[in-house]
Amino acid sequence: MGQTARVSAVTWTALVSLASWLWLLLCQGFFWRTDVRLPPRREPDAWPSVCVVVPARDEAEVLPASLPSLLAQDYPGRAEVFLVDDGSSDGTGRLAHELARRQGRLPLTVSSPGEPPAGWTGKLWAVRHGITLARARAPEYLLLTDADIAHAPDSLRHLVAAARTGGFDLVSQMARLRVESAWERLVVPAFVYFFAQLYPFRRIGRKGARTAAAAGGCVLLRAEAAERARIPDAIRHAVIDDVALARAVKRGGGHIWLGLADGVDSVRPYPRLRHLWRMVSRSAYAQLRHNPLVLAGTVAGLAVVYLVPPLAVVVGAATGSAPAAVAGALAWLVMTGTYVPMLRYYRQPLWLAPLLPFTAFLYLLMTVDSAVQHHRGRGAAWKGRTYARPEAVPDEG
Repeated sequence: MGQTARVSAVTWTALVSLASWLWLLLCQGFFWRTDVRLPPRREPDAWPSVCVVVPARDEAEVLPASLPSLLAQDYPGRAEVFLVDDGSSDGTGRLAHELARRQGRLPLTVSSPGEPPAGWTGKLWAVRHGITLARARAPEYLLLTDADIAHAPDSLRHLVAAARTGGFDLVSQMARLRVESAWERLVVPAFVYFFAQLYPFRRIGRKGARTAAAAGGCVLLRAEAAERARIPDAIRHAVIDDVALARAVKRGGGHIWLGLADGVDSVRPYPRLRHLWRMVSRSAYAQLRHNPLVLAGTVAGLAVVYLVPPLAVVVGAATGSAPAAVAGALAWLVMTGTYVPMLRYYRQPLWLAPLLPFTAFLYLLMTVDSAVQHHRGRGAAWKGRTYARPEAVPDEG
């Protein structure tokens, strides 16, 4: 009888997982689709002026692959690049000047803001300094982009055309992250998949919808909307600064859009698991608002949604419980099917799709580790700068 009760519990849990996946498939903004790209656009009669702000701290390794793509933008209007050297020790500023001298088309200004005051993350303090410099040029738009992001020659042109055509105050593209090492192939597409599950792109662009998010590597922001939302001062504490920025703009009445990118790529390598682990765990607990109850619910939810299906298949097969095995297999099948479009977007082999439960288990461990580090009060390091609290560590960029 005890074994029957255990099998029944597995069956019911598998059915809950299957129901969860059917709900996610149909009711979570079709998050699994990857066709949310820059909306239809037409070129304006007069191209507005744009200032590009690039916060950079110890980015000499990636700058040769990214900065020239910004300086070479084929943009018909007036555009200028401001690279803010945030206390680099690897010659980032000197290298930027050299790259501009050799390959520049757009003018480049390199400046340094000094150490951030209390209450500011280093990245957002650098962004503030860059925006202050840019405002002297009175641009209509600001492009906030990270130092590891490479842009196609027409990237800025398409962003501005999309913003003007759609009347958007913020247009953001989720840069295509690097997927070359084995761990990158396993973890990176899932990172974007999970993000889209939390913030369905279709809902973000819908007027009146509460969902708000952006991708910090590529954000075109109307300067007027930035002033109205007090960007970046209003989000100076934010760990996940891109999401906080989008929320601030939307609260100020702005119309925002986020989608997947074509021609905007991150060149930052994550060759080993520890690099990816650090990327996720640095801000995972902040996403849960540092709440132990929310953490517990998240861990339980991840387990039921992602881990139960394969476990139900194994347990059902071992105990001869067809209902448990079938429910688990169906849930696993739906999960796998929703992951396939993201793997195709990243041009990865589809046999990785059934491994999503294992990847989700890694993310569960990263989230728990993020909470452990927070409650131990160790602080966290970001490019040589140590913060007293993990929540003061910015997104990498």
